[in-house]
This record gives sequence, C-alpha cells and structure tokens, in this order.
Amino acid sequence: MFIGRDRQLQSLQKLYEKEGFAMSVIYGRRRIGKSTLIVEFVKDKKNIFYTATKVGGEKNLELFSKQALAALEPALGDAAFSSVEAVFDFISQKMPDEKLVLVIDELPYWAEKDEALLSVMQKYIDTVWNDKNLMIILCGSALSFMENKVLSEKSPLFGRRDSQIKLEAFSYKETALFVPDYPAEDKAICYGITGGVAKYLSLIDKDKSLDENIKKLFFHPDGYLYDETRNLLTQEFTDITLVNNVIEQIASGVNTLNGIAGKVKEKEPTVLYTLEKLIRVGLAEKKKCMTEEKNKKKTQYVLRDHMFKFWYDFIPKAHSVIEMGQGDLYYEKAVKPNLHAFMGSVFEEMCRYYTLEQGIQGRYDGFLTQVGSWWGTEQVENQTGEKVCQSADIDVFAVSETDKTAVVGECKFRNEKVDKAVYDTLLQRAALAAGKYRVTKYLFFSLGGYTDWFHANANRDVVLLTLDDLYA
Repeated sequence: MFIGRDRQLQSLQKLYEKEGFAMSVIYGRRRIGKSTLIVEFVKDKKNIFYTATKVGGEKNLELFSKQALAALEPALGDAAFSSVEAVFDFISQKMPDEKLVLVIDELPYWAEKDEALLSVMQKYIDTVWNDKNLMIILCGSALSFMENKVLSEKSPLFGRRDSQIKLEAFSYKETALFVPDYPAEDKAICYGITGGVAKYLSLIDKDKSLDENIKKLFFHPDGYLYDETRNLLTQEFTDITLVNNVIEQIASGVNTLNGIAGKVKEKEPTVLYTLEKLIRVGLAEKKKCMTEEKNKKKTQYVLRDHMFKFWYDFIPKAHSVIEMGQGDLYYEKAVKPNLHAFMGSVFEEMCRYYTLEQGIQGRYDGFLTQVGSWWGTEQVENQTGEKVCQSADIDVFAVSETDKTAVVGECKFRNEKVDKAVYDTLLQRAALAAGKYRVTKYLFFSLGGYTDWFHANANRDVVLLTLDDLYA
C-alpha cells in the first residue's frame, strides 16, 4: 500500500500533463522512498523504467537497452545497441502517441562510469526531444553527485529540468499513517525508531505491537535494522572507522567540533570533513542557537536520523547478547525502560515541527517562519544561597521576523505531570534568550499532563499541549 507523498505525486502529475518535453530530478538519501514514489507515479503510464547498478557503463547500456526494447518493441527480443546514442535514437523513433515517461533510477551508478552519458542526454534534449511528448525522471541516492553533476551550473543538464524533488523522511504525522491504530505514544516512538524513513516504516507490521516490531527489527540477528547502520555507512563512506567513531560521539551527546575531535583523537579539519559528509548524506545536521546564529561558538552537530541515534544508544553494547538469541530479554530489561529518555530529543523535534506548522497559520499571535532551540548559561542560587552558573536550554524557540515576536516551549516526554517549577524555569530562560524578540506565547508539551497549579494559574499566554494534540 502506497502511503503519503501526495504533494510530490501532484507535482509530477502536473509536469506529466504539460505539453511536450519535461524533466524532473528526484534525489534523496538511501531508503527514503524515491523508487517507490516513481513506481506509484508511472504505474498507469507508458514508461521505460531502468534502475542502474554498479556494473560499469557497457553493462548498464545493455540492460537499459533491454528495458527500452521491452517497453517499445518487444518483438525485437535480443537486439543490441552499440552506443547510448543508438538506443536514444531508437526511443525517439518509437515514441508512442501517449506521453512516454523515461526513468533512470540510481543514475550515478551509470553516469560515474560513463562520463559522456549526461552530455549525450543534453544533446538529445536540445536537438531531438525538445518537441517530443516525453517526460524524463532522473533519480539518485548519491546526494553529492546529484547536486554537483546533475543540478549545478557545471552540469551538462543545467537549465533543462522543469522541477526537482529532494525527498525527505516522513514527518511524525505522516509516519502515523503507517500505524493508524497505534495509540499516540506508540506512534511517536515508531517515528523515533524509524526516523520517518520509508523503507523502515514499510517493515513495521501494524497488526503486531510496537514492542514486537522493535524486537524483530533491531534485536534479532536476522533483523533488518540490526546491522543497517553498518550497511548504509559502507555504501556511503570509505573510512568507516572514523565515521563510526564520530557518530558514536554525537550519539552520546558530544556535539561540538573540538569536543568530537578530542574524543576520536583526530585533528579538527579531519573531523569537520567527516561531519560535512554526514550532513551531505542526511545523517547529521549542524544546529545554530536561535537569536545567536552568528555566534560560531554556539554550533552543535546532532544526528538528524533518529534511527541511527536509537541504534547507537542500544545496539553496540548488546551485540553479544543478541547473537546469543537473547535480544528480546535485553529489550525488555535494558531498552524499554529507557525509551522515554531516548525519545526526549525526538519529541523536541516533533514539537518544533508542530509549532512551526501552527505558527505559519498565525495561531500564536504572529507569522512564525523559523524554529529551532536555544542554549546557553544562567545564574541560579544553590542550596546555600550562592549564585552559580549552569547550562540552560529552551527546547522550542520560534520567531517571526515580520512581527519581531517569539514563541518558546518546553517538552517533556515522560509520564510525570509538568509542575510549576518547569513553568518558572521557562519564563526565566525566555527573558534571558529573547533578545530583540517579544515573547507572546509559552508552550508546554507533556506526555504525562499537568498539575492542578497550571489549570488554576495559567493565563492566556500559556498553551498546554498533550501528545494527542500533536496528532489532532
């Protein structure tokens, strides 16, 4: 069953309905659902769908030719083409009356071994296909190749595309469509363990409990996600050891460049290069502190992929137990009791998404256009009355540049009720962090609800939200 991606399908359909030639470029990290999207789009259309593989230029030409023959002239059977130009000529001559969709999936596998491929394609777009009823879809998982060789000004294809789609992971709301009967807490955890990645979501058996799915996927030796991180890193990187060490440090909470470099015992430029590669493939991201974006010292590196965070939190220390066939017991004893703690950062990201979604619609007395988090230090009194400095953060910090207003929020993914102390802390930190922005709303997101104090004392500037509200 195909779920979600309505906006992308509509975009492709609009392009398909355009008269004459059209081209779209679709790219995104592995497992994100690019091929599934294209298959859904072309299922009722005349198409040539070829998925390139790591077999070299000549073999890709041979396999592509077979797909073209099968789609346009199956009676020719084992006919062969000696060049890309020859098969493109064949496609041009056999073009059907209805629009033809020509898909080359995993384009980098072919184009990296045949440097002339993109230039030949450019020639045919400009001289032969420009007035044909043809739609081309070029797709790839190698983000750097797609951005530098296909989309950039240096590409032979620059200026020929009509649209581009960078496919991202599903949002927490879209993820819930895969498990519609789960309670809200399980929907959120399902998002946390999969990161909204389409392939991982397709493996969730919605007729089984969340616990059963997690055990099957992560904590059995034959589970799909048990060794998934190593598989992905092997496909994307050559220096797996350094990459793995860097991810381990980020997952454990070491978020600064110098901190990571110190832990992995490498020079900062070497670590920075690795971090930039992780960012390019969508596994990590660089966070800047809201209201202090120009402060380079306030830059953090975090894992963007929640599944990687879950894996690095729980799998490395359990390899032996899982290989012994005791993964289910390990999950019950060591993982399940810590799921709420793991979900802390995931829940914060969900709340930021919700805040921006609502804020764009003007729900919080302003047109919110940016959301992130804030961190710094604050002075507090200890038990003896002395003033001490401690770290401080605000989970949700959304701003309106138009109105110069801000909305701040605190997120608690735990069963305890949020009390007055959390309220007081947020107000104190908001005053410290607001800068040029006027804070108009104080948002509280709580899994476990709120104490009676909130209901008796909260004013109109305070918004109390539960997990159910995020899925409403």
